[in-house]
Amino acid sequence: MLEFSVDTLVFDTVFTTIGSATRHFKVFNRHSYDMVIRSIRLAGGTESPFRINSDGIAGPEIRDYTLRANDSMFVFVEVTIDPLEEDNPLLVSDSIVFATENARQDVDLLAWGQDVHLLNGETITTRTWTSDKPYLVYNSLQVDTGQVLTIEEGVQIYLHRFSTFYLAGTLLVKGTVENPVVFQGDRLETMYRDIPGQWNGLYFLNGSGEHELENVLVRNASSGIHLGNLFTGDPAPHLTLKNVVIEHMTYSGLSSIGGTVRAENLLITDCGHYSILLTLGGDYRFLHCTVANYWTYTARTTPAVMITDYYRVSDDQVLSADLVAAEFGNCIIDGRRDTELGLSRWNEEGVFGYRFSSCYLKGPSDLFANDPEHFENIFSDTAPGFVSLYDPPDFALLPEAFARDKGDWEIAQQVPFDLAGNSRLSDGAPDLGAYEIIPEK
Repeated sequence: MLEFSVDTLVFDTVFTTIGSATRHFKVFNRHSYDMVIRSIRLAGGTESPFRINSDGIAGPEIRDYTLRANDSMFVFVEVTIDPLEEDNPLLVSDSIVFATENARQDVDLLAWGQDVHLLNGETITTRTWTSDKPYLVYNSLQVDTGQVLTIEEGVQIYLHRFSTFYLAGTLLVKGTVENPVVFQGDRLETMYRDIPGQWNGLYFLNGSGEHELENVLVRNASSGIHLGNLFTGDPAPHLTLKNVVIEHMTYSGLSSIGGTVRAENLLITDCGHYSILLTLGGDYRFLHCTVANYWTYTARTTPAVMITDYYRVSDDQVLSADLVAAEFGNCIIDGRRDTELGLSRWNEEGVFGYRFSSCYLKGPSDLFANDPEHFENIFSDTAPGFVSLYDPPDFALLPEAFARDKGDWEIAQQVPFDLAGNSRLSDGAPDLGAYEIIPEK
């Protein structure tokens, strides 16, 4: 008898018309003599959605293969599923049959097929996306100038490698706490769940509209959300973020070139360079936001939050503009580095307005103590008290967390509910960051 490394080869969800990733298993001859495998074939034959390759020989059937004594071979498998005309995933199955002189054995093949709305390098006009089935973007997508894309609750958007979601028009995303809208890469295997850099990000271009994102998860990109571009006379984008999570980015979570951002209950984690990068001035307000940059893939040398009034185009060219405001209230800025806040001013005669009120800021306390104009009621000596930093991370607060009850009441009244939909006013003492501690939970 042959032996196999698996008895069933299972594929994660496969988008229809789009081929799967290649999976494989091993076949072993544990005996001290050669074995002739008379046939290796797909039970479904040429009609099977699966494809096999056995030790470099393509199927659907391979005949008279000699597997040497105490040796093994690889069998590689792919699957492409035809459109199902179904909104829900359906199970597709087959098996690979191995026939020797003495036995017939098989390895089962299972895959879930999911129909999608496929958008391949398209520029789209005004429309609404609903959650009937996922959206898959190949070769980028752009919402055209003057057009509006509305995305309803529960919509899942998958973007293929190197794809970018460009906004020349307006983006309105209307997720809910129970059914958020998700932007992520299209590799659905479990091993890719937390891998950054699988697509480029959401890019809001100058001259676009007033964007609103509510109850949204952005995962596994290079730069999760980016605002603005250079050398254009069009105004920089305006973006409102409410209950947004940005995680697993190779470069930055939220970056801006002179844009305007209003953010409430924003959580940004695991970014290779910056969690928040604000350049060339702009106008920003962050209330009850949590930045927790515990990136582990490389040695990060940049602060989690960086604020500047300039953009360095090259060694010989630096552009600058007024930082009208960068206000942070009841926020947490934390990470692996000793200091996670950076401020850099180019134009000493321009406006450089920033203020942190009732915030936890990772850094030496004397950095904030002697500047009451810009730092008020700052905490820095004790870790904020997250549930878990790793495996898996959870940036809610422990009941005994230092950040508990440290928030300013007037700021909390502007954001009365936390990222999970819980009231932060019920106990009369709001916590710092995006999550409120709920003792009974």
